[in-house]
Amino acid sequence: MAINFRTYGSRTVSALVVNLLLSACSDMLSGHITHDEKLRSASIPLGQFLVRYQATDASLPALKITHNKSENKVLWQTVPGESFVMGGKGKENIHEVKGSFFIDDETQDLCEDQTVSRLTVINDALVIRGDLACQSGKSIGYVFTLKPHSSNQLSFSAELDDTSYNRIYLNYASEKDESFYGFGEQFTYFDQKGKKLPIFIMEQGIGRGSQPFTLLVDINASAGGKWHTSYAGVPHYMTSKMRSLFLETSEYSSFDMTADNQVQVALFSHSIKGRIINGDTPLALIEEYTTYSGRMRELPDWIHDGAILGMQGGTEKVMARYQRMKDKKGAVAGLWLQDWVGQRKTSFGKQLWWNWELDNNRYENWSNMLAGLKKDDVHVLTYINPFFAQVDDKPHVKRNQFSELLEEGFLVQTQNGEPYLIENTSFSAGLIDLSNPEARSWIKQVIKDELIASGASGWMADFGEALPYDAKLHSGTPVKSHNRYAEEWQQVNREAIDEAGRSDDIVFFSRSGYTKSPGLTTLFWLGDQLVTWDKYDGIKTAVTGLLSSGLSGYSLNHSDIGGYTTVPSPASWLIGHRYRSKELMQRWTELNAFTTIFRTHEGNRPEANHQFNTDEETLDHFARFANIYKAWGGYRKQLVKEAAQKGYPVVRHPWVHYPNDAAVRLLDYQFMVGADFMVAPVLDPETSSVDVYLPKGDWTHLFTGEVYRHTQGKSITVAAPIGTPAVFYKTGSKPGERFRQSLLENGLIES
Repeated sequence: MAINFRTYGSRTVSALVVNLLLSACSDMLSGHITHDEKLRSASIPLGQFLVRYQATDASLPALKITHNKSENKVLWQTVPGESFVMGGKGKENIHEVKGSFFIDDETQDLCEDQTVSRLTVINDALVIRGDLACQSGKSIGYVFTLKPHSSNQLSFSAELDDTSYNRIYLNYASEKDESFYGFGEQFTYFDQKGKKLPIFIMEQGIGRGSQPFTLLVDINASAGGKWHTSYAGVPHYMTSKMRSLFLETSEYSSFDMTADNQVQVALFSHSIKGRIINGDTPLALIEEYTTYSGRMRELPDWIHDGAILGMQGGTEKVMARYQRMKDKKGAVAGLWLQDWVGQRKTSFGKQLWWNWELDNNRYENWSNMLAGLKKDDVHVLTYINPFFAQVDDKPHVKRNQFSELLEEGFLVQTQNGEPYLIENTSFSAGLIDLSNPEARSWIKQVIKDELIASGASGWMADFGEALPYDAKLHSGTPVKSHNRYAEEWQQVNREAIDEAGRSDDIVFFSRSGYTKSPGLTTLFWLGDQLVTWDKYDGIKTAVTGLLSSGLSGYSLNHSDIGGYTTVPSPASWLIGHRYRSKELMQRWTELNAFTTIFRTHEGNRPEANHQFNTDEETLDHFARFANIYKAWGGYRKQLVKEAAQKGYPVVRHPWVHYPNDAAVRLLDYQFMVGADFMVAPVLDPETSSVDVYLPKGDWTHLFTGEVYRHTQGKSITVAAPIGTPAVFYKTGSKPGERFRQSLLENGLIES
């Protein structure tokens, strides 16, 4: 069978700069609205919602939506005198380089001026019809519909009559001081007001806008990314005005919030569908939204028992490292052995053989190793992704899964019907076609026969964001399937553990995701952060990613302790190398001790990175914080149960609990754990103190016992040397007092 390798050369510097500028600029459309002279203003009840239609006064919004519970709060309204539905024709050029997608869109005929000609109520739905005037002189019809979905969710849809017009836009009002939060995993900014944010899942890139490093990575490998690139973007937000909206569509979308007074949503389709949510608090909005996205199931108890040590190298090496941790009496819940399938060296560093079976030559006496660890109540986790690579050069292959997929025709194909092989680093791989029911059954059987049968208690279910836009699928098209592929990948993993009768105790963790992912995967992680301190791709993005994604239903999430991506700089003389330092490892350890999961990763170049056991001081520090993580396991289990029942995130931006405190909205890297704890991690090098804002009430320092009192609008500076992070609990809080008492009793802090 002929195999077609799809690779792309590096883009020129000028093309990269142009692409960067285009992504940063707003091209917001603007049209005028007119009403048929026969139409009259009206108030139309739709379930618990009230829609006011204004036809006679251009200084008022054409549509205003409120809710019976709070009629003074506007949930959604149009901009006075301006179109709220617009359309156009477009031709997108989307190409992929190693999982990064470059998207250019050429619009050919925009239809901006809107006429409302008819307004009717049909089966509890408000239906608005009219026409859009196009630049070409053509007029096309549209229909805009509002219908109650539930007491607190109002469905909306808009559709263009002419399906050749494949761009649709919604325009509606915002306020200058209105902040926009959520949108899935967003790594650089928590508040998206003033930004234009595309939603298209992909590799996040290396650097993501940290210059000049990102530019150098782009020149060398076209893989730098931008501030908005994300593995798990979601078309959902909530605002500081307690407004919330999400799309039910899967095509490429963008949210333009660059204007003071309006928002524009664009979609690569002739129709758009979504919902407007009513809720008085952030938690109420999260609870409502997650009835759609799904809620994450509870984690098994074993995962709360301590660190999950990410290690590689074979039986002898990993057991020796585990023994060192055991000698330090550090709490260990599991060993994550991603190289269980064998390891190869590539231009990127150390990578795996993408053939999902146990390499008995690398891990001798696998069964005995697992049996010994089981006596210590330590679980083993492994790794899988939806790619399959040729393994002709790998010794001792028992089952060539790539060949099986080729023979069955289960790989994603090119338009010519050939296997679509996607370049990764120094090798290319085929992607399984999850739109094919037989392929889904095949990969589920691989998971059951190779991962579950090996004794694994979980695994990293990596990737899911790289479905090529120009691929040919068994069913459907990449236009609709690209963002959904991550969900499909999670679903087959979930079905495999369910069918094996292991629904409650196996944990697989995902980096990619879309709208429905929370109801499918069992755990998220934030992907491949750079081993740096910056806000674009370093440790700070681990905090921002947790806070933003938690609002979109990603309630159980975490990052690799220490980050992942290590890069020997192509211009080290100018900007230095990107290697993990001892200090970064220690600070990331402190950060993750107060998140849902406490898991390490050696990174892509383990020998260049400082590891949890590189020296005795680091190992002592890590073992202590593994025990600190275990010490609040009871409270964490309560939060995980709350996540399953209501969708609330374990890690929360303080705005979730203090939405009316203006100072809280300005916080970037401070977070709460549940409603009781406030954490202000040190995220800068050579820093031994941190500025903390403590909202209303008294707060007790977890490590020192000192009580601090809230001062409205003012932060305080708190000492935070390595080993004593700035963590507080509400004075009098029972979970806080139990946590501190446990630390005292176990000698983890001094009285």
